[in-house]
Amino acid sequence: DLKMAGLLKNANIVRINAGGAGSASATPTKATILDMSGYQSVMFIAEFGNVLDTSVVSLKAGVSDTNDTLTMTLLTDFPTGTAGASTYDDKLVILDVPKVDKRYIEAQVFHVTADAPFDSVLAIQYNPTTVPVTQGSTVVNSATALD
Repeated sequence: DLKMAGLLKNANIVRINAGGAGSASATPTKATILDMSGYQSVMFIAEFGNVLDTSVVSLKAGVSDTNDTLTMTLLTDFPTGTAGASTYDDKLVILDVPKVDKRYIEAQVFHVTADAPFDSVLAIQYNPTTVPVTQGSTVVNSATALD
């Protein structure tokens, strides 16, 4: 039964941003735009490094009918917070979008007031229209361990 084949056969895992310095700015760091054809849902995971005290960190998503960062409309619900001395250090910020109503979606990492360096942003596209899912080019190797 393919539905019981594990997450690798039921989701597409993509590294959509290799990370960056997260220099304090009102301009977000934008990840690679994802084509949601074949998937209903996506979860974004931002992996942070040594985030400076007072940095305002948000993980947002923009959606559009076209593959163009200039046409993205930001969704209104997103995780946001202000870092303390070490509250965001080496932690994850996650945004789940269970129902994507446009073809394209873009994760945007906001780092305002102080630097918020991050290691990468991952996307897990799930609720596929066809299974099994074959992993894309950002996954170099994978396996499902069976008992």
